[in-house]
Amino acid sequence: MDSNAKFKTVLLFGAPGSGKGTLGKALGAVPGFVHLACGEVFRDLDMTTDLGQIFVEYSSRGLLVPDDATVKLWRVTVDAMVSAHRYRPASDILVLDGIPRNVEQAHFLDHHVDVQAVFHLVCSDEAVMVDRLRRRALKENRFDDASDDVIRRRWEVYERESSPVLKTFRPELVEPVDAIGSPASVLYNVLGTLIELGIA
Repeated sequence: MDSNAKFKTVLLFGAPGSGKGTLGKALGAVPGFVHLACGEVFRDLDMTTDLGQIFVEYSSRGLLVPDDATVKLWRVTVDAMVSAHRYRPASDILVLDGIPRNVEQAHFLDHHVDVQAVFHLVCSDEAVMVDRLRRRALKENRFDDASDDVIRRRWEVYERESSPVLKTFRPELVEPVDAIGSPASVLYNVLGTLIELGIA
C-alpha cells in the first residue's frame, strides 16, 4: 500500500456507555473489518512507561489524554497491526472507536483516514449508560469508570470536546444509531446501513 494512501475507515461515536466498544468488537469479528479501540490500547500500556503514566494521570480524573500522546500511540499501533498482518489496509475497513476525541484530533486524522461512515450511537436514557459503565468497571477492573464523579466528568468532557467533532464531518456521512437496544440489534442495524452504503 502507498505510504501516502489513506486508511478506509468507519468511525464509532457516542458518549461514554453508549456501546462503542461492544459494537466495535462485534464489527471487528466480521471478515473485512478490523477494530481498533484507542482506550483499550491505552489501558494495555505498561503503566511504568512515560505514556502509561500520562494515561493514568488523565483517565483517573475522567479527562482526555493529550492530543500529541493520543495521536502518536494511534499511529504506532496501526503501523504495528499492519506489520503483524492483523490489518491489511488494501482490503480491510478500519473500525475506530475512541478517536478522534476532539476537533484537533479529527483534523489530524483527516490526513490519514478516508472516512466511509460515522455511526453516532445515541443513548437517550442516562440510567442505562450509568449502569453499563458500572458493570464494565466491575467486569474489567476499570478505574476510569469506578465512580459517579468520574463518570459525570467524562460525560462533561464528551459534551464539551468530543460532541463538536460530529460537525467536522459531512452530514451525509453521519448515521444516527439507537444505542438502547440489544448489542445484536444495534449490530444488525449498523450492518444493514453498511450494506446499503456498499461498504460491507
